[in-house]
Amino acid sequence: MKAFMDKDFLLETEVAKKLYHDYAAKMPIIDYHCHLSPKEICEDRRFKNITEIMLGGDHYKWRAMRSNGIPEDYMTGDKSDFEKFEAFAKTLKYAIGNPLYHWTHLELQRFFGIEEILNEKSAKDIYEKANKMIASDDFSAMRLIERSNVETICTTDDPLDTLEYHIALAKKSKVKVLPTFRPDKAVNCELETFVPYIRDLGKLVGNALSDIDALCAALVERIEHFDRVGCRLSDHALAGVPFKATDKTEANAAYKKALAGDVLTEDEINAYKTYMLLFFAAEYHKREWTMQLHIGALRNNNSRMYKRLGPDTGFDSIDDKNIAAPLAALLDACDANGKLPKTILYTLNPKDNYVLGTMLGNFQSAEAPSKIQFGSGWWFNDQRDGMVQQMRALANLGLLGRFVGMLTDSRSFMSYPRHEYFRRIMCNLIGSWVENGEYPEDYEALGEIVTGISYHNAKNFFQF
Repeated sequence: MKAFMDKDFLLETEVAKKLYHDYAAKMPIIDYHCHLSPKEICEDRRFKNITEIMLGGDHYKWRAMRSNGIPEDYMTGDKSDFEKFEAFAKTLKYAIGNPLYHWTHLELQRFFGIEEILNEKSAKDIYEKANKMIASDDFSAMRLIERSNVETICTTDDPLDTLEYHIALAKKSKVKVLPTFRPDKAVNCELETFVPYIRDLGKLVGNALSDIDALCAALVERIEHFDRVGCRLSDHALAGVPFKATDKTEANAAYKKALAGDVLTEDEINAYKTYMLLFFAAEYHKREWTMQLHIGALRNNNSRMYKRLGPDTGFDSIDDKNIAAPLAALLDACDANGKLPKTILYTLNPKDNYVLGTMLGNFQSAEAPSKIQFGSGWWFNDQRDGMVQQMRALANLGLLGRFVGMLTDSRSFMSYPRHEYFRRIMCNLIGSWVENGEYPEDYEALGEIVTGISYHNAKNFFQF
């Protein structure tokens, strides 16, 4: 029986061990999609204790605690920090097979050097040991990033953001901290947040934005601001993929109707969203940005808890819309105009792994190796089975060796061991193919593939 999470954790063959230890482990991290706060990075936030740094804002952990029958006060309420940590420790032993079990112990091992198993018996001792270390300079936000061998971070930012913290960081940080353009609030015309958002954007640019031309001009102004600050990626969250063959006249009519506070039909919503996505894609292509499409989240399902806590608190799940035809039409409309940017397609529903895996080959070009990418196992798929399924689908249908690899998609400064988790799983998968005689034991080629997926492919693809 193997020791618990030892140096060869998840590495089942000698080839896998060599690939990880000799190639993947030493590579820097490019975290090209996350939700860290640039303000907290810039101000080098200090943390009071392990609860704040490990559990604060982490809805993955909150979901597990809720599933264990823990009252909400222990996640988002006013229980003491130790009580919250102890409640998580009591929950963790039941998380067998859940990546939280591995992530938590990787965090304890890599940041604190704590090898003990976290449970209700060890919680007090681990809490006290960790808190003594957190008091040191090694546990500030920036030191956690630097200790994790992170080279580049791309945060997720609203078009209205001044990007003042990114600008300040560019002058003082060894780590690149770049913005990512996330214009969802300007696209989701069916939501009650749309009209107030357009008003705020209008105030920022000094224009009432009374028609779609004015709106697009305002958004170009914001895109140019992001570009000057070093932005290389955009991001769009799509529950399904909207597509309707449309023109400016139809989209403008839908836009004006939304501004008037009227309820839009589904056709009107799709016309407006399609027009805006094509507009954005063209602007990204012009600047050689990468467009990310995160497809398939069904958000804020618990209305009672949404009213109490707001979004991103652990009440989202997987949607099951059909996406193949509208996604093909959207990408084709971009490509037909010669304005399809480098694109990463993510699916939250693994039923669509082969949809995305086959979609890539329709729109590749010589602009970049694997210009259209199949993004890594995202959110609920960010675990061993989900990662392996995504990589197997990509390997079967495209070029795994050109994959831009892992990202944290996290709000936690202690999430970087997830890159290690991914790299171990990736090396184990590739190692199994070599051990089975499905690929030669050629470490020059294997080393290029493994270091590429770990680091080089992303660096080259995003032009960091």
